[in-house]
Amino acid sequence: MNAQDDFVPDHSSSPTDHIVRDLELYGYRPAEGEADPRPVPEDRIIQGAVADIFDALISTMADTSLDFDLDELLWSTVNMFHRAVERIERKLDDNEQAQKRLQREQDGSEVKSVQLESLIDLGQALLDRRDSMEVFRETAADIFLRITGTHWAQRSGSRVNHRHLTAAMIDSRDFLAAKRRADNEVLLPTGPKIAFSGGDTTDHKLIWAKLDQVHAKHPDMVLLHGGSPKGAERIAATWANNRKVPQVAFKPDWTRHAKAAPFKRNDQMLDTLPIGILIYAGSGIQENLADKARKMGIPVYRIESGSA
Repeated sequence: MNAQDDFVPDHSSSPTDHIVRDLELYGYRPAEGEADPRPVPEDRIIQGAVADIFDALISTMADTSLDFDLDELLWSTVNMFHRAVERIERKLDDNEQAQKRLQREQDGSEVKSVQLESLIDLGQALLDRRDSMEVFRETAADIFLRITGTHWAQRSGSRVNHRHLTAAMIDSRDFLAAKRRADNEVLLPTGPKIAFSGGDTTDHKLIWAKLDQVHAKHPDMVLLHGGSPKGAERIAATWANNRKVPQVAFKPDWTRHAKAAPFKRNDQMLDTLPIGILIYAGSGIQENLADKARKMGIPVYRIESGSA
């Protein structure tokens, strides 16, 4: 026996009380790794919020000494949403692997079944989050184009839009198949593929005119190009942006293939079996592509002055 034996702790705030108070103050917030039942914002609300963000930056910085930094900050604003999409994509990949593991471990027990159902719910919630973040990004990219006159382009990764491509899920296998199908439909667009390759030039009128001719004949075409940041391929990419034509950039992998990278890239482009190749005068890289295409029986068309 001692003096502390008579001490009675204060029970005025129990663990349950803490939970209730947190709910009152902050509302329900599911833990990371749990499916979130709360709905995502409507597209119109997202679009209004993004417009407000850009308006705030422009009204604050335009016509001040910070004006020179405005374009870079506007680009970074779009990129912020693009990075958020990439983070959610990585979580979706982890979710897919976890579902595959649980599919293999299914033994008929209720525990395993509930775990798999929880992963399916989490995967669907992640799909909804990704689609909404893509609305943020695409809205921001449209405003960026309207303000700067330049199409927004990411510095790494792919920019795809999955909206309206994923269907309702029934079970885990359907979920995985739908995710894979949705990714393939966006990353590998359907339609006749036209490959384009060219060197350094500023003759955008000639290239646009020839591409317009091809587009008129194949309105559902997909443009394949080398992804060069300048010259003929940059002009072709800008044409595709303006004409809303799906495009796939085959950039050389210099780290992996060194000097052979452009020629390996040509092989990858031809592996997609385009129905035709457009060549604008360039270097041995373009001649390599043309020679290989002819051996495969793929028509090669050269863009030259007076050919439009």
